[in-house]
Amino acid sequence: MKIAFTHNVQLHPTEEEAEFDTPKTIESIRSALARLGHVVELVEVSGPASRTVARLEALNPDLIFNTAEGREGRFREAFYPGLFDQLGIPFTGSDAYTCAITLDKQLTKSIVAQYGVPVPKGYLVSSLDDLQRIEVTHPLFVKPNFEGSSKGISMDSVVRSKEELRTKVESLLKKYPAGLVVEEYVSGKDVTVPYLQKASPSTKGVLTPAEYVFSRPEKAEFEIYDFELKQLHSDSVDVKVPADISPEIFNSLVKYSQAVFKCLNVVDLARIDYRITPDGKIYFLEINALPSLEPGAGIYLSAAQSGLKTTESVLNTVLQSACERYNIVHKLTQKRSSSSKLRVGLSYNLKRYVPRDEHDNDKDAEFDSPTTIDAVASALASYGHEVIRLEATAELPSTIHHAHVDVVFNIAEGIRGRNREAHVPSLLELLDIPYTGSDPAALSITLDKGLAKRVVREAGFLTPKFFFMLTGKERIPREMSFPLIVKPLAEGSSKGVLGTSVARNEVELREKALQLIQKYGQAALIEEFLPGREFTVALLGERRPKVLPPMEIVFVSPKTDTPVYSFAHKLKSTPEIQYVAPAQIDAPLRTEIERVARGCFNALGCRDVARIDFRLDAQGRVQFMECNPLPGLTPDWSDLCLISNSAGMDYRTLIGEILAPAIRRYKQKQKREADVIL
Repeated sequence: MKIAFTHNVQLHPTEEEAEFDTPKTIESIRSALARLGHVVELVEVSGPASRTVARLEALNPDLIFNTAEGREGRFREAFYPGLFDQLGIPFTGSDAYTCAITLDKQLTKSIVAQYGVPVPKGYLVSSLDDLQRIEVTHPLFVKPNFEGSSKGISMDSVVRSKEELRTKVESLLKKYPAGLVVEEYVSGKDVTVPYLQKASPSTKGVLTPAEYVFSRPEKAEFEIYDFELKQLHSDSVDVKVPADISPEIFNSLVKYSQAVFKCLNVVDLARIDYRITPDGKIYFLEINALPSLEPGAGIYLSAAQSGLKTTESVLNTVLQSACERYNIVHKLTQKRSSSSKLRVGLSYNLKRYVPRDEHDNDKDAEFDSPTTIDAVASALASYGHEVIRLEATAELPSTIHHAHVDVVFNIAEGIRGRNREAHVPSLLELLDIPYTGSDPAALSITLDKGLAKRVVREAGFLTPKFFFMLTGKERIPREMSFPLIVKPLAEGSSKGVLGTSVARNEVELREKALQLIQKYGQAALIEEFLPGREFTVALLGERRPKVLPPMEIVFVSPKTDTPVYSFAHKLKSTPEIQYVAPAQIDAPLRTEIERVARGCFNALGCRDVARIDFRLDAQGRVQFMECNPLPGLTPDWSDLCLISNSAGMDYRTLIGEILAPAIRRYKQKQKREADVIL
């Protein structure tokens, strides 16, 4: 089975990351799942949610093994289960509703108390005014209501007077404004009751209670399992299994726990914390629907009492529970299920000749080398898909018909014509095969630089003044002033853009334009030369694309005051150009570049991926140069790859993010077809 393991990684032992998994815990879980025979993909969720969605859609897992806590807000533990539900991907653990309730300590106590479970008398306090209604005998215990892992709990969390209470509440509310729990302090021992839904049938998943035994250097007046003890001095805490309790208390704990898990609709795994007084009274404190799975955790020790003596056996029980709930039990013994494995076509044009310099034959310049094609294919295959290579030759219509692909990852540039980049997507649309990247209309518009500039200008964005030459003899518009740059109208990869492409007078302009017209058999685009900094920006997504950090193309010691990012610079590395990613720019300029990039992307109708080039004019304004919706994907070389690397996105993840929307469209297509049948 293919499992996506979603988690937050703890980099520092701070309160902000206290609930996250350490690298040791992550590796323990990953390796255990792998030893069970599953393909495990690590998905760290601390970045933008859109990236998590894209990764999951690209992975297309059979099941998500979830320990992600979320970072902020009262519903943070519910965010990812809710997201998985929306994506339609099965996952381990309780749903968003249960996770939201159980993070709210006081609400949880109110609910379980209605089912006969004893709880300390307490109040939810969100302001100092709430203290007026508190009617509980001191000492009182004060803690954050929406936190776990003992966050906000210290040795001075117990207060003995109204004055102490007010001071403590005022201090804690500044750090935890969502609210505090103020409740009667219960003296006694801390006992935790783990839960594995498919373990211990006689107790309906309730495992043997465990007891926390502290060994502080000095005897404390109040015994508290505080943040410092839990996070920084865990070696001073022993987990004793079974807990030193009487049979009567054991039976009561099992009964209470069964009631709690049932009324809160907890599934798969969890943990309840209780306090047991010296005279044997039991008080429910809180429940954790995302219990710790670190090596040596209480859930493992208690599970061993039920015969589950290894990490693998415990995690397999969690998987079994989730699979039964989603009716996918049969997949537990499969390393890869057919439902999540796709046949992904890779359409491309093969580069058979590499130009030696900017004056050499550049016919294949936009095509991809065998190295790049292999890299893309390997990245796609690493997600568990079967990759079918489809060279975009004249035989492609026949080839693709017999390939029976589910989706196509398209990097084909096309062979000839002004609409060549649209040829493969048009064919795929005719055959109703979902594919990556922009549709034929967007690809046709962006290849025609003049048409793209008109669309962008109509949408309200700046672009350099321009006109066309078809013969080299056309009149130069009055508003155009030298220097001017000359480019082919419909070419990519900087074909025809040379270090000498800037004309400083009319004679030079007509000479350069005529050369391009004759070489490429198309109009020449004449554009005012902008003197400012040059940037290229990558975007990933659909209607609300995310903008990766801009990359600046820096001209090192230019020999002219009109430097050009030319075709020669893209053939091989050169000391003339430096790529600064992310660009060193101030916040206002970054915001403006992102705004213009997103606006141009949408105005041109781009989808999934694009790279857009900008230059600043003499006034420092951001001006659109051109858009490439089929950007190069050569690892560690192409601009898009350099940008993604600078954003902390490795090559495999980049390919996965480009693929993800196509998989989403494939699933939508399947649903439409199923609805028609019904």
